[in-house]
Amino acid sequence: MLAPHPTVLVLLSVGERRGGLVGRVSERSCKQWWSYAPAPPVTSGGRRRFDYVYFEQSSTSPYQIRRIEELNKTPNGNVEAKVMCFFRRRDLPNPLIMLADKHQSALEEELESQSQGQGRDKDHHLNGKQRHQLKHRELFLSRQMETLPATHIRGKCSVTLLNETESLLSYLNKDDTFFYCLVFDPTHKTLLADKGEIRVGSRYQADATALLKEDESDNRNLEELETLVWTPSHNLTDRQIDQFLVISRSVGTFARALDCSSSVKQPSLHMSAAAASRDITLFHAMDTLHKHDYNMAEAISSLVPSTGPVLCRDEMEEWSASEANLFEEALDKYGKDFNDIRQDFLPWKTLKNIIEYYYMWKTTDRYVQQKRVKAVEAESKLKQVYIPNYNKANSSVINNNKGVVNGSSNGEALIGGKACESCNATVSSQWYAWGPTHMQCKLCHNCWLYWKKYGGLKVPSRIGVQTKGTTCPALCHGTRACHQVRLPAAHHEDSNCLLPMHNTTHSDLAPLVSTSHPAAPCCSCPLLAH
Repeated sequence: MLAPHPTVLVLLSVGERRGGLVGRVSERSCKQWWSYAPAPPVTSGGRRRFDYVYFEQSSTSPYQIRRIEELNKTPNGNVEAKVMCFFRRRDLPNPLIMLADKHQSALEEELESQSQGQGRDKDHHLNGKQRHQLKHRELFLSRQMETLPATHIRGKCSVTLLNETESLLSYLNKDDTFFYCLVFDPTHKTLLADKGEIRVGSRYQADATALLKEDESDNRNLEELETLVWTPSHNLTDRQIDQFLVISRSVGTFARALDCSSSVKQPSLHMSAAAASRDITLFHAMDTLHKHDYNMAEAISSLVPSTGPVLCRDEMEEWSASEANLFEEALDKYGKDFNDIRQDFLPWKTLKNIIEYYYMWKTTDRYVQQKRVKAVEAESKLKQVYIPNYNKANSSVINNNKGVVNGSSNGEALIGGKACESCNATVSSQWYAWGPTHMQCKLCHNCWLYWKKYGGLKVPSRIGVQTKGTTCPALCHGTRACHQVRLPAAHHEDSNCLLPMHNTTHSDLAPLVSTSHPAAPCCSCPLLAH
């Protein structure tokens, strides 16, 4: 019997075409029931791999935007999503916010100049309010991965790499649409452009010289351009060369028998002979022949100098078992990012050593076995998860009575008659508390949804769209002039920081600066100084 409360439907890869096994995972009890039923089609609530979704970690904070990489079922019946993190502007450190602002300004100027050249200047020009809202649509990609419960998914969105050929208004005109063009590294606190590079030019391609004319001699010194390592112009037969290669492998096997470390790695004669037959031994043998001008006697003598038989090892033989395990762990974490593998796991190895070992490791049975295991795991992973509509009450709801138009039984605005802090509306189907409790601010239903999805308010301030996000103006009355306090750029959109944007005096602003932003720079105003 299935649970009566909302469930999460999990689609497995079994019988995908004609209907498969459907598992229902309870949100409350986290227990699992199984029933054989046709797999439901992909609906608006279905979430697949590589979908961009909203995650809710806190009912009072904006949604987090993540990309689903994997859907896994835990032993206790829960469904977890391995996700890639995207960060909002409000999540960046202040120095990086300034860098992002400069990048956005330069991008807007470039796009506007392009649109003016095409005769589209008026249609693609952004006003102050649109510039403010455009910052809410910009995300910052990261390589950081998280594992979150699938029941925290609150909806689907779209995230694309910024297309410089499109108007910026195209992102504002579509709901749940975001873009990114910068990559944020939470560990090193860096912000870099995520742009591909067209590798064309003398740095990447050789400059082709002009073709020689007929009967024209080549005056270049070819010895300076290349190094000859083998030539077929010699007096040895193929049989003699094969015999020399057999001798080289025999010397390599004998050298491993004399070497203590090799006798531990290859305890049997069969393993030593196999190691001596690797390409590194054959390459050394052919180099030796060429070095001695294909003189068989001199080449054989050089294989056994006075110090002992020559032992040739490649990266596969040089690495220890613990180093091999570290490499496989790093490869599973970083993929083929050899720079990160070297930096975090194998700093004593050179990049050349790691890359050479990687391509040798791909020829081993261990790689083939791991590839088969991963293929089986991929087949057993969840392909889709169905998330029902989330209808639980939000803790920020002021009055959950849907029958009341304005959140009050007598039709009056709540909290001292204050309007919506964003759109200044006085009528809403539902009101939500927003900002610090002592401020008693609220948002209407539409502005609350906007804030949850986009992490900011629709308008930059109650003063007007001319006010920039990095300045918090306080209107002074009497003989005092307007005073401005420099604060972090994202403080108006922070749920824990909300300075009043209208009818504010110095006496009202001073306690807010001291409590909300104790480290904020201040001017010489005597009221703010206290």
